[in-house]
Amino acid sequence: MSKELENMSIEELIEANKKLHKQKTALEYQTLSLESQKQSLESELKGAQSQKQSLESELEQTQFQLSQLQRMLFGAKRERFIPAQDENQLSLPFDTEPEDEPEKEQQTITYVRKKQKRENHPGRLALPSHLPVEEIIIEPKEDTSEMKCIGKEVTEQLELVPSKLYIKRYIRPKYIKVQDKETQTCKGIIADLPVFPIEKGIAGSGLLAQIMIDKFVDHIPIYRQIQRFKREDVKISSSTINGWQESVCNLLEPLYESLKQQTLSAGYIQADESPIQVLDKTKKGKTHRGYHWVYHSPLQKSVLFDYRNGRSREGPNELLKNFKGYLQTDGYAVYDSFDKKEGITLLNCMAHARRYFEKALDYDQKKAEYAMGMFQKIYAIERKAKDDQLSPKERYDLRLEESLPLLNELGKWIADSYKTVLPKSPIGKAMAYCIPRWDFLLNFLKDGSLEIDNNGVENAIRPLALGRKNYLFAGSERGAQRAAMFYSFFGTCKKNNINPFDWLKHVLNIIPEYKVNRLHELLPQNTKM
Repeated sequence: MSKELENMSIEELIEANKKLHKQKTALEYQTLSLESQKQSLESELKGAQSQKQSLESELEQTQFQLSQLQRMLFGAKRERFIPAQDENQLSLPFDTEPEDEPEKEQQTITYVRKKQKRENHPGRLALPSHLPVEEIIIEPKEDTSEMKCIGKEVTEQLELVPSKLYIKRYIRPKYIKVQDKETQTCKGIIADLPVFPIEKGIAGSGLLAQIMIDKFVDHIPIYRQIQRFKREDVKISSSTINGWQESVCNLLEPLYESLKQQTLSAGYIQADESPIQVLDKTKKGKTHRGYHWVYHSPLQKSVLFDYRNGRSREGPNELLKNFKGYLQTDGYAVYDSFDKKEGITLLNCMAHARRYFEKALDYDQKKAEYAMGMFQKIYAIERKAKDDQLSPKERYDLRLEESLPLLNELGKWIADSYKTVLPKSPIGKAMAYCIPRWDFLLNFLKDGSLEIDNNGVENAIRPLALGRKNYLFAGSERGAQRAAMFYSFFGTCKKNNINPFDWLKHVLNIIPEYKVNRLHELLPQNTKM
């Protein structure tokens, strides 16, 4: 090439230079074009990878929601956790070489085995001693007049007499007394009627109590109760029963206010909420969703239902405006504002935190099992305190000594692990739930009287959940408020192991003439029955 250039003239060299310059420019343009295509392809590849990760995350979330829905419909409701491997169980040494087995020698052994005496079967459980007994004596068909009785065999059977309606008739003899013999002035004398729950009403306290028990404890709607009355040839219309219910509610409303005051004055309550469908009077055949806000006082052993037509913060703000003490809730954001109110210490529920990790077991077993194992150890300490019947001071000391180190370890692990997991994954959501609430979750360590979780109030909500499956909706907001009153009374009876029928019948008999400043004596937690 150099020899060819030497033989070229200046004009030819200039022309060759122009040609090479054009070729260089074209190559540079092609290079820039290829570089641009490369960057475009790399950008499309990154977008495709990002889209793939997003779709995989969405698919994983959908699968998680589907599995949770299937579990709710068909699976077990218990959240019991059993580790995949027991830490106390020794592992088999699979890596070691098996030893050669020695030759087996046969040996004949004889022995005398003592025959074990068979223990007598304990038989059936003893029947309750408080039940009335009807004795039926069955004599043999043979003539026993010249025989001597040497004993008797007793066979017991538990029997039932269906509840029956009956008429209680008050008969008051009338007497006349001569006051003045000269003028023959007379005065009639007759005994006073006892005070009835419903003045001039035909329903007695036992019938009224049973109607309320059937609806709010045994979840039997009114129309089914009417059918049962019809089987006894007694026709009672639904409007009549609704009138009885309204009268009983008016009678018990001051007692409900007394229950509200006692529950909120305890200094420690647990709160939760649950929906109830309420018939909308403005739209025929339509319902709207109301809410029963439920407050449980573990110290008072009382339950308070408060109906509101929504789930906003106005309901608890109004009811708890004068409350001072510990307030334990789940993670619902409405309750967060109470942490800023003077005199209120907010607690969160450890069972809710644990529940998120339990749901994540199928998606990140290693991390979820570690967290569940830590929760298991913490709850074992709570069971130990309960089984040993420790005082609040003793439980406080036990928690600081054994629970606090475990909680500190678990909290540090959650904070560190959250950096390595997908935020929208089940395990990421479990950690994201705990991190901003960790201080609230640990607040139960401040007092031995506080519970670790909100299970007490969740158990109190169960009758409401069972009831709405049967009667489906409340007929009006007034009906939902009446339901809140009776769920409060009967929930408190359950917490105090009191028969709700006996309590309500007793109260209906005496409350019409009971002093208002002593109404708190009639509350289930204050009644000795």
